[in-house]
Amino acid sequence: MTVIESVPHPIRASDGKGWLDLGPRDILRDKQNPDILVPPATDSGTMANMKYSFSDAHQRLQDGGWAREVTNREIPASLDVAGVNMALEPGAYRELHWHKEAEWGLVLVGSCRLTAIDEHGRSFIDEVKAGDLWNFEAGLPHSIQGLEDGVEFLLVFSDPDFSENFTFLLSDWFAHTPQDVVAANLKKTVAEISSLPKAEKYIFRADLPGPMSEVDRPAPAGKVPSPFTLHMEDVEPIESEAGRVRIIDVNVFPAAKTISAAIVEVEPGGMRELHWHPKAAEWQYYIRGNARMTIFDSNGLARTFDYTAGDIGIVPLVAGHYVQNTGDEKLIFIEVFKYPEYSDISANKWLASNPAKVVADHLDVTTQFVESLPLDDRPAPVIWYDRSKAKG
Repeated sequence: MTVIESVPHPIRASDGKGWLDLGPRDILRDKQNPDILVPPATDSGTMANMKYSFSDAHQRLQDGGWAREVTNREIPASLDVAGVNMALEPGAYRELHWHKEAEWGLVLVGSCRLTAIDEHGRSFIDEVKAGDLWNFEAGLPHSIQGLEDGVEFLLVFSDPDFSENFTFLLSDWFAHTPQDVVAANLKKTVAEISSLPKAEKYIFRADLPGPMSEVDRPAPAGKVPSPFTLHMEDVEPIESEAGRVRIIDVNVFPAAKTISAAIVEVEPGGMRELHWHPKAAEWQYYIRGNARMTIFDSNGLARTFDYTAGDIGIVPLVAGHYVQNTGDEKLIFIEVFKYPEYSDISANKWLASNPAKVVADHLDVTTQFVESLPLDDRPAPVIWYDRSKAKG
């Protein structure tokens, strides 16, 4: 990329292709997307957009919080899941509700208290903080309440068409049911329920809850046998040469029967290696840092995207890709899949599983070249790369 007076232009330095962009443009946007402004020479063909930022999503402002969603309305390439970003002030509730879809949640900032029951009437209550997870399968009712420092969290739902605006809310349900029916179910008179909400509450302010030790837990059917939350300190990371990965699937989080994930940390100068996922498309959320990803989708199709905190990335089913840390701080992102078990296939391990002669014949190199590659002695899928050659 050539820079004239500190302004980036669509000119590729390696081969001189392109020319100046002197017309109307969003220079800040171009600086945020250098690999779109100046694609690597290896990019080829036409591919759907695989990036969308929550910063471009409509904010729903409520008394005590906010919510914004990214569905396949915003990014049509997302074929499996949708995402919601939500925040609650201290004490505020995301009211008692349920969904048609499975809900997988990750606390980004702060802490909150969760309540739920399962289909057998068994109850659940827990408090989670930044880094912790929850999962409620479709139809399970639950609530979320911000604690002393408030809370912001990411939600992933198991349907790309999901909209947070079509949640089954307690207040909305009762407001749209004949009041004599509601009263009869609550063993009250119509006059006694006259103060019930006349419309949905969705997010609303309330007092901070008391300590967990003082919580009244009426649970005649007992407690759920498998917790709906997972505390991150209980998940052992896979340590790698340039970062770490935590795998969150049904094997470590039995309550999550629909969605699995990997939480990936990549140090500066590190890269999530070349790989693909054989069971489901990948939905990414970038939590911290800056990244670069090239997606290879067969038939000579390849496109490179740049990501930063708050962005969503999409990788189609079985498409090859990598994720580079292009910044000077740790990169943290999550890989989410609509599949209960996490799986991936590494390019390095694939090559290492073949005889050296087979690999040499395919790559037009010698067997000595193949045998010298560090194909099978690395402990995990985050590796170092030469930053000076990152734009090669």
